[in-house]
Amino acid sequence: MNLDEPKLIISDKCKSVLVDGYRFEIEIYRLENQDLWTLEVIDVEDASYVWDDKFGSDQKALNTAVDILNNEGALGFMGKE
Repeated sequence: MNLDEPKLIISDKCKSVLVDGYRFEIEIYRLENQDLWTLEVIDVEDASYVWDDKFGSDQKALNTAVDILNNEGALGFMGKE
């Protein structure tokens, strides 16, 4: 019995962005057997923020991250629970 785990698919939309002088890593990924994408943003202190909601496309996930970072600013985003 082969218990292979599904492969992790990393989006080519992943990127590093600079907001208010702080670097953020935007990671977007899904399992190969799923259609929805997970969004994770990692800040300069290596704190990871993973969205509970999944996204129908990797572009929607990227747009969400960029919009929130731009609207709230680096310190506003990092101050979230």
